[in-house]
Amino acid sequence: MLLLLLVLLLPLCWAVEVKRPRGVPLTNHHFYDETKPFTCLDGSATIPFDQVNDDYCDCKDGSDEPGTAACPNGSFHCTNAGYKPLYIPSSRVNDGVCDCCDGTDEYNSGVVCENTCKEKGQKERESLQQMAEVTREGFRLKKILIEDWKKAREEKQRKLTELQAGRKSLEDQVEALRALKEEAEKPEKEAKEQHRKLWEEQQAAAKAQHEQALAADAFRELDDDMDGMVSVAELQTHPELDTDGDGALSEGEAQALLSGGAPTDADSFYDRVWAAIRDKYRPEVSPAPLAPEVMEPVEEQPPPPSPATEEDEEGEEELDEEEEEEDEEDAEVPSPLEPPQPASTPEEDRMPPYDEQTQAFIDAAQEARTKFEEAERSLKDMEESIRNLEQEISIDFGPQGEFAYLYSQCYELSTNEYVYRLCPFKLVSQKPKLGGSPTNLGTWGSWAGPEHDKFSAMRYEQGTGCWQGPNRSTTVRLSCGKETMVTSTTEPSRCEYLMELMTPAACPEPPPDLPSDGDHDEL
Repeated sequence: MLLLLLVLLLPLCWAVEVKRPRGVPLTNHHFYDETKPFTCLDGSATIPFDQVNDDYCDCKDGSDEPGTAACPNGSFHCTNAGYKPLYIPSSRVNDGVCDCCDGTDEYNSGVVCENTCKEKGQKERESLQQMAEVTREGFRLKKILIEDWKKAREEKQRKLTELQAGRKSLEDQVEALRALKEEAEKPEKEAKEQHRKLWEEQQAAAKAQHEQALAADAFRELDDDMDGMVSVAELQTHPELDTDGDGALSEGEAQALLSGGAPTDADSFYDRVWAAIRDKYRPEVSPAPLAPEVMEPVEEQPPPPSPATEEDEEGEEELDEEEEEEDEEDAEVPSPLEPPQPASTPEEDRMPPYDEQTQAFIDAAQEARTKFEEAERSLKDMEESIRNLEQEISIDFGPQGEFAYLYSQCYELSTNEYVYRLCPFKLVSQKPKLGGSPTNLGTWGSWAGPEHDKFSAMRYEQGTGCWQGPNRSTTVRLSCGKETMVTSTTEPSRCEYLMELMTPAACPEPPPDLPSDGDHDEL
């Protein structure tokens, strides 16, 4: 800001030559009156004026030798007319190096210094003029941003008020639909349970009937003498019913299966015996029917082989290859004797479709559920919108909301290794260029500028923790610019990052333009 004022005030500055000792700034010339003794600026001594700049240090603060290198703690003032004045240590006076752009520090070293103050002043003025132009344009954009946020905030506040007013009505609607849903689900639940219960009863009856049929078949097979009773001896014809693992069903084991050894009829067999032998019992395999006799064909004598030609040999080879391929294909075809693969879900195990009345209850309940879920989803969306609006409106976007436009944006900067991403008022992250997960460098904390310039820096805290170190954090310094971009990212200390963000919102109001006089251009 001071530099901009200097640029604007340059034409008003007149170069006035005031007589004073070498190395003394204009602001201190009144301390150096050649008609009076000189008093050291620190008050440590008073000496005759002819001892000023006599190349001997008389004052403790070195103020008697502003134009020589006699005092180690002294300083030399470069006037640098046309550019910026400069103080240099006295030790650099007449050291053979041109430190002042006007060359006044090398007045007695034998080195001829070219006066470059005019060229430097011209470059400085051009740079300051460019900065002034950036500031003017940036501030113009800043005023637009302020006006945009003013309108946007009013619109967001209006929308928030509407949503808050409509939330109660939607909550009542959700509760009413919840009651209708629960009411519709009661007959649905009862009808579905009744349907399932009936189906399970039918399944149980069918299973019992099937078991009885299996038991009846087994009884008939075991009843070798067909006297309507199964005896111990008849059970012993099935060694797979062995209970002690010796491979044979002993008389004692058979008696135990028959609960005492007495022959049992079909009813008792099902009630007392079948459950004990069901898993071990193997039905007798009926012998396969014999194939009808077929007369063997009389072998015909092959004709005498004729001399084979090359074409015949090639044909025979091709025929042999085809026969081999057919044999391989035949080998891949499964045998018709292999049992068929069971279906994934037998038809009889599937619950039959609901009857018309039950389906009507289900459809009514589903319609009630759909309406309730849609209303509940609308309420959740509304509540999320309210939270987002409340959060956005509550954020401090600057004295006049000039930084609000950054809230919905993210800016990236690529370096050799990483891509840094800044989402203002949200978070800062770092992602490796060669792939990998992003690392959180901090989430929005607060404004962190000095007391007199609070909005010049942002603080992002509580990022991903460093290995055996603190959580990562980032300070974002804001600078004036016509565009919005991240210009640099560094890590000054471990786990603490510094990011530079250029934005029109950081541009100060420039001073008013002053009339200029082109004859005077001193800095």
